[in-house]
Amino acid sequence: MSSHLKNPVNETDHIQGSSNASIEIVEYGDYQCSYCGEAYPIIKRIQAKFGDQIKFVFRNFPLTEIHPYAYDAALAAEAAGLQGKFWEMHDLLFEHQNALDKHGIMKLAERLDVDIQLFEEDMQSAVLQKRIDDSLESGMLSGVNGTPSFFINGGKFNGGAQDLSDLLDESVE
Repeated sequence: MSSHLKNPVNETDHIQGSSNASIEIVEYGDYQCSYCGEAYPIIKRIQAKFGDQIKFVFRNFPLTEIHPYAYDAALAAEAAGLQGKFWEMHDLLFEHQNALDKHGIMKLAERLDVDIQLFEEDMQSAVLQKRIDDSLESGMLSGVNGTPSFFINGGKFNGGAQDLSDLLDESVE
C-alpha cells in the first residue's frame, strides 16, 4: 500500500456499514467496467461475512474513454441517491451491466419506484455532474488509474477484489 486516500471519507460519501467499523474499504469504480462487475459479488460476500467490522464506501470513477455509458450510469446512481435509493441503483447497475444505455437506465429506475420525472431532471443536474467530477478528481489525486481501485483504512490496496477478500480472511484468522 504505497499511496494514500487524499480525500478522507466524509458525510457526502455513499457509505454502507457501521461508522465504528475497524475496516474501511473505499472503492473507486465504474459501473460499465467488467472488472468492477466481477468485484461486485466479492464485495457483497465480504460485507456479509464481516458485517459491522466493515465500512464500505463507493466513489464513482467512470472511465468514459472506454466505457461510453459509465458516466450516465454514475449519474443514475447519484440521481437515485437523491431519492434515498443510491445502493439499490448501485446494485441494479452492476447486476445489469449489459443494459446501461439511457433506455436501460430508465427501466432500472422504474423498478426502483422512484419519481421518474424527478429522476430524469436530476440526471441532468450540474450538481450531480460536479459530484462525479469531484470523485474522479479525488481518485486521480489518490493515485487511481484504473477500476476497481481499493483503499483499506486510507492506504491503496494493490490487488483485485478477490485478493482483498483473501487478505481480510487471513487477517482475522
